[in-house]
Amino acid sequence: MDVKKLKGKRIAVLASRKVEEMSAIIRNLGGEPVVRPAQGTVYLDHSQLKDDIVCLLNHQYEWVIFTTGIGVDTLYKAACELEQGNAFIEVLGKMNIAARGYKTVNMLKKLGLRPIVRDDDGSTKGLVRMMEEHSLEGCRTALQLHGDPAPLLIEWLEKEKAQYKEILPYLHTPPETDVMEQLLGELLQDVYDAAFFTSTPQVRHLMMYADEKGHGEELRKAFESKVLALAVGKVTAQALHEAGIERVVFPQNERMGSAIVELGNYYHSKKDI
Repeated sequence: MDVKKLKGKRIAVLASRKVEEMSAIIRNLGGEPVVRPAQGTVYLDHSQLKDDIVCLLNHQYEWVIFTTGIGVDTLYKAACELEQGNAFIEVLGKMNIAARGYKTVNMLKKLGLRPIVRDDDGSTKGLVRMMEEHSLEGCRTALQLHGDPAPLLIEWLEKEKAQYKEILPYLHTPPETDVMEQLLGELLQDVYDAAFFTSTPQVRHLMMYADEKGHGEELRKAFESKVLALAVGKVTAQALHEAGIERVVFPQNERMGSAIVELGNYYHSKKDI
């Protein structure tokens, strides 16, 4: 059985974490990984976290929308540091909870909480689709993000005339400019067969940089013809689609290993045609 489904393929890895693990999987499938971090760093924002917890504990919201499991966990741990962990769970138990993604739902389950609304496909678009069954007009809503905008959710909340407040436990800093310059140049010069995106900030940073340098459309054309965009899951794939990149490969289960295997299967299927 041929397991070298990425033989001869050069893959740009845009992540900044777990790059050794991803690179090993790519090499095992015969590919050549090249690490080009397009996300920068992620850090905990202590400045607002305490105030956000206090607002939640003071019953200032009727709805809370969680978009990441790590966001749920971070807020809970912050409440525990204030010796309010049980109170945090109790307050959430009395609120209307909406959740995007299986990791978010699983983290809520660990706390004994169950969302009344969740996405139907793991994406923000899927969450909005399910949220449309509810009216949030005039409702005070906490929207937990992971340091990255959620334009679809915000657009829907504004259309609903909800009173929303963004909660950002983590913030993303931009990647190194010289790395972005090198990555953009290599993508335009057909150096890579594929680019592996593991988060939405990587999509945003790369496309914003390309647009600022006047190469946005050129890069989009490259992704449609020369370089294949690989996404870790549906959420990142959706971000690529929204950025104007239609040719995207991604797995049904959001896993780094699954995404790389899916890429190998894609190339292998092309050989059989």
